[in-house]
Amino acid sequence: MLPAREKGDPTLTTGRARTRRWLNPTTPIALIPAHNEEATVGIIVAQVRELWNYPVVVIDDCSSDATAQAARNAGATVLPLTLQLGAWGAIQTGLRYALRQGYRTAITLDADGQHEPQDIGTLLQPLIDGQAEVTIGAFPERASRARRIAWSYFRWLTGLQLEDITSGFRAYNHAAMIVLASYEASLLDYQDVGVLLILRRKGLRTVEVPVAMQPRALGASRVFRSWWVVGKYMLQTSLLCLARVGHNHRPPATDD
Repeated sequence: MLPAREKGDPTLTTGRARTRRWLNPTTPIALIPAHNEEATVGIIVAQVRELWNYPVVVIDDCSSDATAQAARNAGATVLPLTLQLGAWGAIQTGLRYALRQGYRTAITLDADGQHEPQDIGTLLQPLIDGQAEVTIGAFPERASRARRIAWSYFRWLTGLQLEDITSGFRAYNHAAMIVLASYEASLLDYQDVGVLLILRRKGLRTVEVPVAMQPRALGASRVFRSWWVVGKYMLQTSLLCLARVGHNHRPPATDD
């Protein structure tokens, strides 16, 4: 099993050297995209550090509040974006950074407090056991009516056999990180269906594991906050599907 680092580990330092000294190829890295989440991001970073002692990177998507400072104060490395890229662009930035630093496993979770850091071990287990290249933390019970309609429609359109298609609580192994850091995955507006289709086309296996989720502490869902936004999301993702992003399957990758 991928171990947590010991609390007395001398790699727990401050400043610019923190990331390189954290580096251990067997240690996962936690990536948290954040936009105006100063109220919760520090709590999430601190929980990941306390429970797992994994390095945490917060990708600050042009926040206008103190998100970056709250993340740094809690022990995260912060990647400030100069242009607002949205959730997927922020995650892809984090994946590229993780690969450059030599990490081979990445966990993504939201900054708004919905995802429970204690479930990270459950999320990683299928990767450790070689059952999949990608794991999704699923909690279908959270879905609103709009979300359930969208999920059912995309399952019908794509053939994806997943319950919680839009969960951002995920774990990626090295092969998946390479695929999703590529230029091919750069034009995706949303991190869910398009990402899953590209992974499927590359022959990478995705499984779900049940996890707990909490209601958002503040604000509303970026995609499911109104029927107008849901309609726009479904149209854009439908065009992505019709472009055959998920076809031409390749054999499963053998990389760990």
